[in-house]
Amino acid sequence: MKIGVLALQGAVAEHIAILSKLDVEATPIYSPSELNNLDALIIPGGESTTISKLMLDYGLAEPIRELASHDFPIFGTCAGMILLARKVTGSNSIKPLEIMDIEVKRNAFGRQIDSFEADLSVPALGDDTFRGIFIRAPLIEKTGPDVETLCLLNNKFIVAARQGKTLACSFHPELTDDARFHSYFLKLVAGDIFAKSDYR
Repeated sequence: MKIGVLALQGAVAEHIAILSKLDVEATPIYSPSELNNLDALIIPGGESTTISKLMLDYGLAEPIRELASHDFPIFGTCAGMILLARKVTGSNSIKPLEIMDIEVKRNAFGRQIDSFEADLSVPALGDDTFRGIFIRAPLIEKTGPDVETLCLLNNKFIVAARQGKTLACSFHPELTDDARFHSYFLKLVAGDIFAKSDYR
C-alpha cells in the first residue's frame, strides 16, 4: 500500500511519520504526475487558503477531483477537511474541491490563541477516547445524506465524518501518538469498512 501526502504546505512530515509507524509506504506529493500509482491521498492540516491557491497553481485540483470521482480514498485533516468540502463559510478566498457533501465553517472556534485539546468519543475507533488537537479548527455545519458522522464535540459539533472512502476531521490526529484514525483510514483504503453505520 502506498499513501501520498499532499506536500504543498502544512503538517506533511507528521502524517508521513505516523504512516511509517504503521509500516505503510508514504510519499510527499508535489505535482500531478506523482498522484499516479497511489492507493490513497492525505490532505494535511495547514493554511487552507495557501494550500487551495497552490493546488491551483500546481495543477493538482482537477486531478484530485478526478481521482475522487472514481472512489479514490482521501483523508483530509483540519485544512484538508475544508478543502474537501462542497461549501466553505467564513472565507471567500478558498476554492474547495467539492469532493465531500459537507458544508464547513472555517476558523469555527476562533483564532490560533483559541486552540484547544479535548477527549473525543469516536465509536468507530473503539471505546477509548481520542485526544483531539484543535488548531484554528473548522467544523462541519451541514452534511448530505450519504455522509456518516463519526464524532461530535460536546455532543453538538460535527468534527469528523466520512463519505464512502473519503474521511475528514477538524482536528490533527497526526500530532498525537495515537494512530487509530490513520489505521481506520487504511481500513477504508483496503476495503475493510463498507456499510454506513449511524453515529451513536
